Amino acid sequence: MLASHRLWFKAALVGLGFSWFASAAPTSDAAQHLPRQSITALSTSQIDAFTPYSYYASAGYCAASVTKTWSCGANCAATPQFEPIAAGGDGDKVQYWFVGYDPTLNTVVVSHQGTDPSEILPLLEDGDATLTNLDSSLFPGIGSSIQAHEGFAGAQADTASSILAAVQQAMNTYGTNNVVTTGHSLGAAISLLDALYIPLHIPSANVKFVGYGLPRVGNQDFANYVDAQPISVTHINNKEDIVPIMPGQFLGYHHPSGEVHIQDSGAWLACPGQDNPSDECIVGDVPNIFEGTTSDHDGPYNGVTMGC
Repeated sequence: MLASHRLWFKAALVGLGFSWFASAAPTSDAAQHLPRQSITALSTSQIDAFTPYSYYASAGYCAASVTKTWSCGANCAATPQFEPIAAGGDGDKVQYWFVGYDPTLNTVVVSHQGTDPSEILPLLEDGDATLTNLDSSLFPGIGSSIQAHEGFAGAQADTASSILAAVQQAMNTYGTNNVVTTGHSLGAAISLLDALYIPLHIPSANVKFVGYGLPRVGNQDFANYVDAQPISVTHINNKEDIVPIMPGQFLGYHHPSGEVHIQDSGAWLACPGQDNPSDECIVGDVPNIFEGTTSDHDGPYNGVTMGC
């Protein structure tokens, strides 16, 4: 990660008052007494199965001009089977994104750009921790108690209609109902919202979310809503990355279930439940920002370092 990116994260954390309060704040008594499943290690084959999604998340950082033709360098070379459908964004006011089809996985792929240190506007979105109701035109029927980070929700809304049209086109063209949304950092946050948005408008879509370095996206009701949906959710955290413990729980933010935490040893552990407090999971391993580092944010994720 570039030095300017590290400096911004440190400044944003202090400015928002995350500091020690970004730790794993106590959950409700009811939540504390819910039994948890055991933390388990992923096998080598299970870890390797995430590699295509890692490359697609990394390719989200590439300009639309090269993802449209799938000529984006190492990320595209690692996934030569991919067939692009649409791409957009300017990397500034609107994050880069692309949609296409992977015939090996038989799935439509949606990817969004993460936080690019060379562009200031996406960083401002990351730095705004206000919770807001989701747009009812994008998320029809969703309860008013379900709230998401205002910046993330706004970024998702910017591309929602284009993403939906491209996903529907890809599903029709290739005859599949499988859709995976992916991204890193801010891109992961946008893609988690996409994973909720798409099936509300395309009920036949079988949606899976795979995110990397995911910040907390919404409140407790949001996390519960994600867990209640018939979608597969996996958010992968690398070692002592500080981004997944932000925004702090004291601000009302909570992660949904589905964490996988990469250990210093390289082992990948599945951490059941929301914000699992075990020191083998991100909340316990990084109890505050001073015990984490931005240098782990970009990976590597089984050999894939995020960026174009």
